[in-house]
Amino acid sequence: MPDITFKLEQVLSYRSEMEKLRKQEFAVAKRGFEVANDELLREERSVEELTLEFSRQQQKVDCIDDIRLYADFFARKREELKYHKEEVEQLNMTMNERRADLMEASKDKQVLESLKEKKKREALQELRLKERNFLDEISVQKKVDSQ
Repeated sequence: MPDITFKLEQVLSYRSEMEKLRKQEFAVAKRGFEVANDELLREERSVEELTLEFSRQQQKVDCIDDIRLYADFFARKREELKYHKEEVEQLNMTMNERRADLMEASKDKQVLESLKEKKKREALQELRLKERNFLDEISVQKKVDSQ
């Protein structure tokens, strides 16, 4: 009987574990990106609402100091939004890197899995050939014995 054990089984197991690890890393990176993006969208909506509120209240503001406070507040909010956008972009890049790592790990594992399947098919084909030869030999022996 041919040896059906796959000699690279340990490598395949390692690559399967690496793929699982890369999936987890990608999931964490994706979740971080989604949370940061949602927070950015909430902040942008909040600033839009505050801008509208300020526009409505602008006629009621009677002191230049109050206007200056609003201007400082909006300047700070713009800086915060800029920082959050940069953070979201960085998280997006990290998520894309993790996706690429996952794709590479999956590809590596698939290569070994296809090699394993190929070796299995070859071993089964060899086994069938030996079985056929054995049965042929038996039938020849029976034919010789019967004559």
